[in-house]
Amino acid sequence: SGIGAATALELARCGARVILATRSARRGEAAASRIRRETGNNEVLFMHLDLASLRSVRAFASTFLRQEPQLHLLINNAGVSAGGTTEDGFSLPFQVNHLGHFLLTQLLLERLRSCAPSRVVIVASSAHCAGRLRPERLGRPPSGLFSTFQDYCDSKLANVLHARELATREQGTQVTCYAVHPGFVNTSLFRHAPLWLQALLVPLAWLLFLEAAEGAQAVLDCATRDGLEPLSGRYFTHGGPRVPWPAGRDDRLARALWEGSERLLGL
Repeated sequence: SGIGAATALELARCGARVILATRSARRGEAAASRIRRETGNNEVLFMHLDLASLRSVRAFASTFLRQEPQLHLLINNAGVSAGGTTEDGFSLPFQVNHLGHFLLTQLLLERLRSCAPSRVVIVASSAHCAGRLRPERLGRPPSGLFSTFQDYCDSKLANVLHARELATREQGTQVTCYAVHPGFVNTSLFRHAPLWLQALLVPLAWLLFLEAAEGAQAVLDCATRDGLEPLSGRYFTHGGPRVPWPAGRDDRLARALWEGSERLLGL
C-alpha cells in the first residue's frame, strides 16, 4: 500500500518486471492484479515476505533466487511505527524497518552484483534526526514515555547509515545505494501509533501531507535517474541529495551498526 504501491505502479508503467514482496497475500495479490490491469504489464507478481520474521526473509530470498535470474533494483520500502517484539526477539520497528531489510539485502547482494549496474534504494525519513543508536543495545526497544516513537526514529537513522556503509563496501562493484526521505506522506504508517499520537498526526496528514504518488516520486528518482552513481551512499529528499543530520553521517557508527547487525543475524 502507500508509497510502495505507487512506486510499483510507476515501475510497471515503465515496463519493468516487478515483484511485490508483501506480508499479506490477500492485499499483495490484489495490488499486483490492480497494477497489471492499470498498466497492461503482466510482469507484476506477488511473493510473500514478512520482515518481522527472519525465517520468512530467508525463505523469500531462497525462492526469489531460484525463480528470478535478474535483479537490477531492490527497493527496501516497508515500514512500521508500532511497538512490540518480533518472533526473533527484536523490537518490531528495528527489525521491520532495518534488520529485515539488512538481511534481505545481504542475501540478494550477489545477484545484484552479477546484474550490475544495479541499485538499492532504502526508504528512510527525516525522523533520523532524533535517532540515538547504541551499538551495544541494537534490537532492544528504548525505554521511556516516548519509546515507540524513539524506536521508529532509531530505525530510520539505521536506514541512513545502512545506505552509507553499503555504498562504502560496494565501491567498485557497480552496485550503488541511496537513502531517501519521501516527504511527509499520508499513508497508513502510523495506524498502530499510540492514540494520542494518532490524534495529532491524522488531521495533519489530511491537511498537509503528500499523497502516496507524490511521495513515491523521490523514491523513483533514486531508482531510475541517470547519473546518480557518484552519489552512492547519499541521503536524498524531493530536492535531490541533502546532508543528513550529524548522526546520519557518522562513519564509525555506520560501521558499528553494520557489524552489530551481522552479529544479531549470525552472518
